[in-house]
Amino acid sequence: MGTVKEFYQAAYDEAAKGYEEGGIPIGSVLVHGEEIIGRGHNRRVQNGSAILHGEMDALENAGRLPASVYSQCTLYTTLSPCPMCSGTILLFGIPRVIIGENRSFMGEEELLKSKGVEVAILDDEPSFQLMQKFIDEKPNLWNEDIGV
Repeated sequence: MGTVKEFYQAAYDEAAKGYEEGGIPIGSVLVHGEEIIGRGHNRRVQNGSAILHGEMDALENAGRLPASVYSQCTLYTTLSPCPMCSGTILLFGIPRVIIGENRSFMGEEELLKSKGVEVAILDDEPSFQLMQKFIDEKPNLWNEDIGV
């Protein structure tokens, strides 16, 4: 059986993979029951994509699923979800989101909560440090990713 720590570590591993690929270090996993059914990381740089954030990549890699599956999932993400990813969480009815950190970027947590999504913040120091390292190294790329 997986634990929050183990599932979150999988999301962090995805973020680290994205960083190693020269991309933006944000990772995510979609968990149904005790199984990771989708994993991914921000691939905007690697794929030349406008929308392939970590959460979107994890959902894409999970494939088409019925609403009954999404309604039983937890999405783990290393960074607070942006408006696009939060909208997707709401559209698919994902009831729980576990966030690694929100000091580097505060996404739409209040919107998610207002729509009944359970939101937990881990305040994971390694995730924060990896994101800060990236922001220091590539501030222009970071600003592009968050729409600044």
